[in-house]
Amino acid sequence: MDRKTLFAFLLIAVIILITPAYYNLLYPPLEPVDTDTTVVETREEAGERAPSTATIKKDELPSPEKEAKEELYYVDTDLYSATISSNNGGSITSFTLNNYLYLDNGLVQLINEENSKNLLLSFRSIDGEKVELSGPWVPVKNVSPGYIEKDFSLEFKKSVGGVWVYKTLTFYHDNYTINVKTDFSSAESFLSQGVFNLSWAGGLPVTEKNVSDDLNYFDSYIYQGGELHSPKLSEEKTAKEDNIKGGTAWVAIRSKYFVGALIPETPGLGGQTSGYKRGDLEKVYNVAVSLAAYQHKNTLLYLGPLEYRRIKSLNVGLDSIMNFGWSLIRPIAKGVHFLLIKMYTVVPNYGIVLIIFSLLVKIVVYPLTKKSYESTQKMQAVQPQLNALKEKYKNDQQKMSQAQMALFKEHGVNPLGGCFPVLLQMPLLFSLFQVFRSTIELRGAPFVLWIKDLSSPDAIVDLPFTIPVYGGHIAVLPILMGITMFLQQKMMPTQASGQQKFMSYFMTIFFTLLFNNFPSGLNLYYTLFNLLTILQQKYLTPVTTHISETALKRK
Repeated sequence: MDRKTLFAFLLIAVIILITPAYYNLLYPPLEPVDTDTTVVETREEAGERAPSTATIKKDELPSPEKEAKEELYYVDTDLYSATISSNNGGSITSFTLNNYLYLDNGLVQLINEENSKNLLLSFRSIDGEKVELSGPWVPVKNVSPGYIEKDFSLEFKKSVGGVWVYKTLTFYHDNYTINVKTDFSSAESFLSQGVFNLSWAGGLPVTEKNVSDDLNYFDSYIYQGGELHSPKLSEEKTAKEDNIKGGTAWVAIRSKYFVGALIPETPGLGGQTSGYKRGDLEKVYNVAVSLAAYQHKNTLLYLGPLEYRRIKSLNVGLDSIMNFGWSLIRPIAKGVHFLLIKMYTVVPNYGIVLIIFSLLVKIVVYPLTKKSYESTQKMQAVQPQLNALKEKYKNDQQKMSQAQMALFKEHGVNPLGGCFPVLLQMPLLFSLFQVFRSTIELRGAPFVLWIKDLSSPDAIVDLPFTIPVYGGHIAVLPILMGITMFLQQKMMPTQASGQQKFMSYFMTIFFTLLFNNFPSGLNLYYTLFNLLTILQQKYLTPVTTHISETALKRK
């Protein structure tokens, strides 16, 4: 070993030996905190750091048995009735929505055993231990508000290492939001990097009669930079957590019609979300948002219906989790939704609204429908000449195509003219499907007689078994819709034959079976539209026949 190498090793050894002494000189040891001293109450203003020399020890972790016992508080508004526990510094153990029925029997309850330990605060200590501020907290004001007509707050505190951590829930009488204010100003030095988590575990319960359909919409989200992040479900009891760092506008969990979202006043430092399947009929999701103790004081909890107007008014992009279909369909679906809601303010029955809506659509597409019938009549008129061309050029497909196009051009026939109204109807039908299937304003909306919910099939008989495509019930409107489709086919001026006739009948039967599981609102609209089309055909057929014959004679 040469002299330079030996000198280098000696220098490294000296550095290693003197480093501890050097750090002790720069950072003298902290004085230990006396665990028997009285808890010091210090409240710092939002956004200010609180200096503290305390370090966290295992014997200083909160002890629920010594601090307090669980207390319950009751909050009632016109929108909901809630029970708040002092556990977790204010967790919601019951949240009943006053304006929504659960499975046609009782009011919707958004809290169950799975998610009752919500709004938990947790952090990593400077020693790397995970600390959860669970168990009962001490109420600052031991008052149960009952019915509130103005904003009301419940405040709790918990001892951490000889200082207090505060958490305040503020309820508002006229909306579904609850402000969660946290104050770690006195205990910030206990938190690794000054960061804590606010979480909602256990997702939301099933609220719909069709459980499998409800579960199709269950999900959780992290919203960062205008993009949604959602976890993949695990088959295991414990899901792998997705931890995404960066400015987080909100985290949320949802069911088909309801949502719970944690929305920091300023974007959080990151979000966590996870989910797992438990059996065939359960999906459980957890979400949390990471917050800085010195910066993040207020986080808004929205717990309630996925009502577009309310969700949109939060101005945080939460409406992006609502189901309005593909990007091309979404603007149409939102327009249809807006129009139906506005019409409902004048005509308070969505069934009647649909009748009016069908008439409006028919009026809008009338010019195209008229053109379609004219084109169909012209096609029927040139059919003999077309058959002659087919016979003449049966062995030369290219000449046949050229002669056919020349014939169409001569008589002003557009072979695709009859497709325009259908093509126009397709995006509208898709939009209506999305609106009636997943819009809470239409949930439980009745029409007349047996049609008690326009957002679900109008079943009159439940079958003891499930048929693929058809489902496990018999609905009336799909059958009526199928009859109207059959009548339309019979009234077509050009009757199909052979394989075409078979396919038209097959498609009528297929759609009748398929629509059996569709929302009755969509089936009602389609049936009404078909009836109006039949009346239109009856009125237009003589007119278009005359127009077509006149046009052909001129040719």
